[in-house]
Amino acid sequence: MKRHFTTLTLILTLFCLTATAQDQANFNGSLELAGNWFMRDSAIGASNTPQYDNQLSGGEAWLNLNYQYKGFELGMRFDAFLNSNLRNPVGSYNALGIGWWQIRKRTDKLDVTVGHIYDQIGSGIIFRSYEERPLFIDNALVGVRLAYDLIERDAGNLSVKAFMGRQRRAFAENSEEVVSRAYKPVIKGINFEGYWGNEAGTFSVAPGIGAINRTLDDNTMSLIVADVNTYAPENSFVPKFNVYSASLYNTLTVKDFTWYVEGAYKTEEAISDPRVGRLVSTDGYILYSSLGYSRKGFGVTAEVKRTENFSMRVSPLETALNGMVAFLPPMAQVNTYRLTARYNAATQELGEMAYQLDLKYSPKRTLNFGLNFSNITDLDNNLLFREINFNVRTRKPKKYSLIAGFQAVTYNQEVYEEKPGVPNVQTYIPYVDFLYKFNRKTSLRFEAQYMYTEQDFGQWVFGLAELSVAPNWIITSSVMINTVPKLTDDIQVFPTASVVYNYKAHRFGLAYVKQVEGIVCSGGICRYEPAFSGVKLNVTTTF
Repeated sequence: MKRHFTTLTLILTLFCLTATAQDQANFNGSLELAGNWFMRDSAIGASNTPQYDNQLSGGEAWLNLNYQYKGFELGMRFDAFLNSNLRNPVGSYNALGIGWWQIRKRTDKLDVTVGHIYDQIGSGIIFRSYEERPLFIDNALVGVRLAYDLIERDAGNLSVKAFMGRQRRAFAENSEEVVSRAYKPVIKGINFEGYWGNEAGTFSVAPGIGAINRTLDDNTMSLIVADVNTYAPENSFVPKFNVYSASLYNTLTVKDFTWYVEGAYKTEEAISDPRVGRLVSTDGYILYSSLGYSRKGFGVTAEVKRTENFSMRVSPLETALNGMVAFLPPMAQVNTYRLTARYNAATQELGEMAYQLDLKYSPKRTLNFGLNFSNITDLDNNLLFREINFNVRTRKPKKYSLIAGFQAVTYNQEVYEEKPGVPNVQTYIPYVDFLYKFNRKTSLRFEAQYMYTEQDFGQWVFGLAELSVAPNWIITSSVMINTVPKLTDDIQVFPTASVVYNYKAHRFGLAYVKQVEGIVCSGGICRYEPAFSGVKLNVTTTF
């Protein structure tokens, strides 16, 4: 406990010392606050958690502070989780303290960073440290990073960065810690990146190569050995302290064409395999490529990815969203409408063969057509996910805009939601989004969506109306109705009403929400969210 207070005191002292020098200094920050009031509704499953049973309210807050002076950058973030359901949607999480801090110094060619570091190599396949608050992901690397510009010329450049540290770990529940913890295994990495192109801008290459080493600590190794010793002889193996992974990638641009390719390999190590319910020892690889062509009025992008046993974590004992070192690019379109986003494909790190094609065509400035197709199978060619989404967009400047489309999805609920024996979900969804502008400040937007399916919850209809009065007000009302239910005897209705007020750098939102259970995804990373009933408050501000 004493060392935690020592670290906190050091950080605050540095802020105070630099804050005394105001010449050419810059201080800024931001606050994000989320509050939930829980209203029990057992009919939709919003019950039997600490918040619904006795706590009745909870929330989270993040305060960021940043200070820059003469090439130095200091940052700190205070995190607070109070009766929060963000970490565990069916539990209560209480913790608060310094969740992130960083000190950075930049010179002409050298960049030095210590503290909590967000970074990645290539597309993140072998290493990505990032934050995704809605999924309770914050896997910053706690350590040191050096970056140096080896070559800086008009025609191109070459840089290198190296880092070493341990991955950030969330506060222990109900603890007295004041600074976030870190997992014990050590992560080391190095990355070279370059860029060369011609003066006309019609040709360029941007190659890169990176490598990662993760070393287990003695305690983690002891737990793995104890687990492996319980296996049958034919399943036993000798665990390794070290795993190495390497990635080679390049972006080639030739006139209207852009081609990105990346291949990665990781050495043999113990990984958790839910298909057999135990640890296995194996190596892994991934190949990913995208090819794009774009010119006035037309664009097409094709992607392909093959993944085999590419689970890269701080420890093979970490599962779900915990301890992720690697980030595998998603291969399904990011949908924003309520029903089209209901069934989404979580990236399968143990085995996936995926394709995606995206077409855009605009015969004139006010008319656009879009088509997206994605197909994902496991390595035995069993279908996991398939989506076809077609839409047309038309608008009359300063008057209205209209989006109409149709989506068809096949979703392997047995794999993505670990529900044994259930059939694939097949959905068909027509949708429309209409925005009408009364004048420069006032507009009214409508959404309508219908989902036809014979599986899971059954058929849904969704409607939304949103009034915007710029620059201050957004008033929204929506309803989602399970019109032909399969899992219940009664038709269920999920209404939502919200008000958002914007004033300069401040945003206040208040909403009454009834929300059905489902899977929430961001960038191919997904988790289950139970039903919600209650009131949500959101406040964001910058200063």
